[in-house]
Amino acid sequence: MKRSRNKARTFAERVLKVNHAGENGAVHIYAGQLVLARYTAPAMVAELREFRSHEEAHREIFASELRHRGVRRCRSFVLCGIGGYVLGLVTGLFGRTAIAATTVAVERVVLGHLREQLRTLGSSDAEAAAAISRIVADEQEHHDRSAIQAAEGKFWPAILSPVVALSTESVIWLGMRL
Repeated sequence: MKRSRNKARTFAERVLKVNHAGENGAVHIYAGQLVLARYTAPAMVAELREFRSHEEAHREIFASELRHRGVRRCRSFVLCGIGGYVLGLVTGLFGRTAIAATTVAVERVVLGHLREQLRTLGSSDAEAAAAISRIVADEQEHHDRSAIQAAEGKFWPAILSPVVALSTESVIWLGMRL
């Protein structure tokens, strides 16, 4: 019994570390998009600021849980920030549908992982599951609001969705192994 509890705790800690790094990436995606959206999608600036503030709060939820457990942040934390910022700048350059398509692709992957984490951790680590549960509604809102805007275009959603989704999956996979 003790061994399975340690295994669950280790998995929970890895999940929390990766989620924390991912939220750092999300904060930086929006920061990068905001640099150029002022020119390419000015009507989105307020929404991007709102989404960034949600992601900052999510990052703090996971940081707090890591501090509580005495666990260091993920080794991919800085990489997620740099990669997120670059992705934000590039997609911000291409305007409204590229920005929205990026959010939809990231959030679709993230929501799938969060739901799986909740199923796995629900009975083994209630505190980790509670931290994850606190962000799901915001992530779903980001996805849904962005999906409406992304649907206005065909080119950027078709190009960006598979690339961004694969990149997001890859970063999660890598983070779980670092």
